[in-house]
Amino acid sequence: MPMWLAVGALLAIACVLLVARPFLRDPSPVDDRLDEPAEGVRERIALAEERDRALAALKELEFDHRTGKVSDDDYRAQVGPLRRRAAEALRALDPKPQKEQARAGR
Repeated sequence: MPMWLAVGALLAIACVLLVARPFLRDPSPVDDRLDEPAEGVRERIALAEERDRALAALKELEFDHRTGKVSDDDYRAQVGPLRRRAAEALRALDPKPQKEQARAGR
């Protein structure tokens, strides 16, 4: 019986060491820097962030208007520029050229 306990304990230790081995190694990558995104990708990321900011601001403004924190006059003054900002960002992100969009809208 004690022999089987010793074999079981050794097997358990071996399993623990086998599982923990990747975590115990010292990682030494050649280069851990991320590649710089291409110019077009950076531009699309910036446009997507602008779109998200504009839509979040619009959503917050509408919530504040509904809860009474923003008056009707203030809402009307602020909603137009926010909608234009969001629309411009959405148009800039759309992969279709604007001429094709005009034809499709007819």
